Amino acid sequence: MTNEQLIDHLSKAYPDTVAKQGNQYLEITVPKELLHTFMLNIKSDPNLAFDYLFCESGVDYPAFIQVVYHLESTKHKHYLVVKANTENRETPVLDTVADIWPTAEFHEDEIFDLLGINFNNHPHLRRLFLDDTWGFPLRKDFHDDIHVVER
Repeated sequence: MTNEQLIDHLSKAYPDTVAKQGNQYLEITVPKELLHTFMLNIKSDPNLAFDYLFCESGVDYPAFIQVVYHLESTKHKHYLVVKANTENRETPVLDTVADIWPTAEFHEDEIFDLLGINFNNHPHLRRLFLDDTWGFPLRKDFHDDIHVVER
């Protein structure tokens, strides 16, 4: 499928999403309530077959935190960037996709450790790098009076 065909296919199947051509990849923003179902379907649909999650990261915005998933269909050779926003910054939560793509388990551990997003149904969410005395250092409002590093 071309990117235009992908946009048409996904927009018809998921009218609550917003799809557009980004600078490099096709991008689609999915409501957090649809995230897990959407992701499961785009992997299992033989016309889409997004079988490879090659990057998952978090982005801090003033009102919410966003998780960005970079996906590839190794069968069809097309790419998709899926974005999902948390409801707020105080208690950011999204559903895990680790049951769909096992590599997401480690990406989500890192996102939890550095941005503080909790992932529902994650098999073992834990901090990877920092202990609990740290906050979430990739948040823009992070201030650290204890672990100050001098330059």
